[in-house]
Amino acid sequence: MIESIPPFVYVALAVFAVAFLPRLLGHAVAALATAGIGVQALLLSNGTYADTRFLGFDVVFLNVDDPARLVAVAVATLATAAVVYAYETDASRVMTAFAMSYVAGTAGLVFAGDWLSMVFFWELMAVTSTLLVWHHGGAAVRAGYRYALYHGTGGSILLAAVVVHFVSEGTFRYAASGIADVAAPLAAVGIGINCGFIFLHSWLPDTYPRPHVAASVFLSVFTTKTAAYVMYRAFPEGGMWLAYLGGAMAVYGAFFALLQYDPRRLLSYHIQAQVGYILAGIGLGTQKAVAGGLAHLFNNILYKALLFMALGVVVYRTGEQNIKKLGGLWNVMPLTFLAYLLGAASITAVPGTNGFVSKGMILDEAHHVHNLEVGLEGSPLYGDVLWWLLILGAIGTFMSFIKLGYYVFFHGENTHEPADATPGQTVAMLGVGGFCLLYGLVPGLLFELLPFTDTLVAELHPYSTGHLAEGAVLLVVGFAAFFGLKGPITRLAWLPDVDRVVFPAGFYLNRGVTWGVTELWAAVDRAVMATAGASMRVGGDPGGYAYRTADRLPGVDVAKLPAGDGAGTLRLQASSGASVFLLTLALLVGLAVLVLL
Repeated sequence: MIESIPPFVYVALAVFAVAFLPRLLGHAVAALATAGIGVQALLLSNGTYADTRFLGFDVVFLNVDDPARLVAVAVATLATAAVVYAYETDASRVMTAFAMSYVAGTAGLVFAGDWLSMVFFWELMAVTSTLLVWHHGGAAVRAGYRYALYHGTGGSILLAAVVVHFVSEGTFRYAASGIADVAAPLAAVGIGINCGFIFLHSWLPDTYPRPHVAASVFLSVFTTKTAAYVMYRAFPEGGMWLAYLGGAMAVYGAFFALLQYDPRRLLSYHIQAQVGYILAGIGLGTQKAVAGGLAHLFNNILYKALLFMALGVVVYRTGEQNIKKLGGLWNVMPLTFLAYLLGAASITAVPGTNGFVSKGMILDEAHHVHNLEVGLEGSPLYGDVLWWLLILGAIGTFMSFIKLGYYVFFHGENTHEPADATPGQTVAMLGVGGFCLLYGLVPGLLFELLPFTDTLVAELHPYSTGHLAEGAVLLVVGFAAFFGLKGPITRLAWLPDVDRVVFPAGFYLNRGVTWGVTELWAAVDRAVMATAGASMRVGGDPGGYAYRTADRLPGVDVAKLPAGDGAGTLRLQASSGASVFLLTLALLVGLAVLVLL
């Protein structure tokens, strides 16, 4: 059965279990279903399964290879923990049902073996994640509309790319060379919206801080990471344009994260930054860089969700969304603080964590980019620019999480006295945190899941002296930079992102278009109704309208005949001037008809 039933099927069935069974039983079924995704991925060998017809085309609903297996294991691990976390954070059955629908779409996308089924699940994820946002109500509703517009736009562009690819290649099946060249620009933009490309990222920090804290855990990992995975499917050979765009995202996201005081908004900017590292690895295109990018995707699913869980507990217990109003929580929430430390250490690539292993792989390859690959032989600086961008992003990441931990757990006096995480929340958080440590301390377990490991295993030395020294330097620089620049960072908190322009512009443009279409329709409606009314009036009294029309002609003397000559008949006594006028008018009309013909 594991070879014939795609995981999205039983995860979708679990949606109904969550919605209609008692809350505890429904969540237990959901946790088993999500765990099954990873079990199935590990049991199946590489190959094509569930090859079928969909919408009249040949598609593959279950395709297993190293990248799909890697992402599936991460999705299964995190989704199972997230279901437990949702149950312990008072998430309603409806909210968890929406979340499980979102996971079902994610599982379908990961195991898709062709572009048609992939884009189907891509759109399913967009719809279900929007419902997950809307369910919380309040400020999440308007953010959900903006979220839906972004993802609807991105999905439409990606669908156009898939259609162009089909016309060019004659098949929807994945190819080793990725998407057809003619469809590449459309694919890059469509996928890039979900990746959080700079200037296309506003939906990220706008949406993820607003729904239920358990919903944010699901949202924080699946959309952006599956987008990076699809980017690899589209561009398996990479491209320096993608690598440098990733480096810019790492810096941009880390910079704006530094300015935030809403904890979930800060974490949302770091989604953009961390996806930047993933895209940099994929863009570099070497086996080690691609393996590093996919490893970072795997690790990011774990530690990013862990951070959303830990800060979600803080928000859940205190009700506070501004970290300046928190402080001193480390001694009253020690388990939550421990979970935060594990997540923060992982995302900042502290030695001993999974982030240290994957980020080191990407930095290694960025440092050794050869100019021949980009056609600038003899200019060694070019190869180092990407490395410097990623290093700046790493320093900004250290500073951000020093800031977040300082304000939430240390600075000032604790005025809230909240309870610590519940047992279920603790199990979910420390379980994910344990995997972050496991894959960091025993990196061979991670390497076994990566592509190209057979040829790379001799080159992977995550705990070399150089890597350890680099990690120590970044840690020291991050601490020094934050405490040295804490004042300027606070004063720069007003600095606006592009959403200050994009959202109002989008609102007024949409309102203007709506008003224009509405008014145009109203004008057409008025014209049609006026014409119809006039026609009815003329039809009711044709003689009277003929008389009044003729009476308005210049030089025409119209008089009614005596009643005995026939009611309604007219006698027109036209002067010679009027006759000439009418003849000239008739000739002009005839000439116009001839010209148009």
